[in-house]
Amino acid sequence: MAAAEVSQPAMRSDATFRNRIANAPVNFFLLLIGIAWLVPAAGLFVTSLLPPEVSNAEGWWNVFSNPSELTFDNYSQLFDNDQITHALFVTAQVTIGATVLPVLFAALAGYALAWIDFPGADLVFVAIVGLMVVPIQMALIPMFTLYNKANLYDTVPGLILFHTAFALPLGIFLLRNFFIGIPKDLMEAARIDGASEWRLFFKVVLPLGLPAIAALAIFQVLFVWNDFLIGFVLAQDNTPIAPTLAGQLRQFGSNLDVIAPASFFSAVIPLTVFALFQRYFVQGLLAGSVK
Repeated sequence: MAAAEVSQPAMRSDATFRNRIANAPVNFFLLLIGIAWLVPAAGLFVTSLLPPEVSNAEGWWNVFSNPSELTFDNYSQLFDNDQITHALFVTAQVTIGATVLPVLFAALAGYALAWIDFPGADLVFVAIVGLMVVPIQMALIPMFTLYNKANLYDTVPGLILFHTAFALPLGIFLLRNFFIGIPKDLMEAARIDGASEWRLFFKVVLPLGLPAIAALAIFQVLFVWNDFLIGFVLAQDNTPIAPTLAGQLRQFGSNLDVIAPASFFSAVIPLTVFALFQRYFVQGLLAGSVK
């Protein structure tokens, strides 16, 4: 008996070792993918720390032979660039507004489609699913005309409303599928206790639906912050950071001391958000996939 007890840890250790050996090729392949993804980001970061005369004359990898060339002067000059700082401020405003509004409206609509019986609910849900396949490019010209008439062109509210409208179909679909998985007995018990629909929504559904709500918010932050097309078409002076950087690149092709730090700073924010909340992101994307 004692011998069997002693051998069990050894057997588990052997099984763990064999699993690591079997998974070694896959882990090595994933490591290579991770390195290949990180090298351009590392190169951009190093370039953002190089003086313009160095970054324009040699590759960023030469910094390893002369690390004293690195400096943070580019970042101090970045925040003295009024066009870039204004674009970052506009991007922050649009991202916050175009995240809060879709999450709020999608949560309300998802709850209604999941737990409130009303005529035509299935048809409404089918129509929402159909709207998910409508490409943004298809609506740009009509929306451009409408925005000119409504004085929404080149405004932060106009950009927020456009992002909100195109985020709602996916948001409603995602949250409805998550909300419908909430135990029916729990909802019925709350209704028997006299809870109104608003109380059910705020006290029961929202806390339980936090993973899906967080996933939708993260997805929207990543999309809106990195958007180029909508800001490029529907804004001129109040453009977000992506079209602003593209415009500066066209005008001053060699100003890496401005473009590199601005690009890296712009990329770090959504990457940080995703890294901090990726667990909720995965949980939310799998919402409703398993019953």
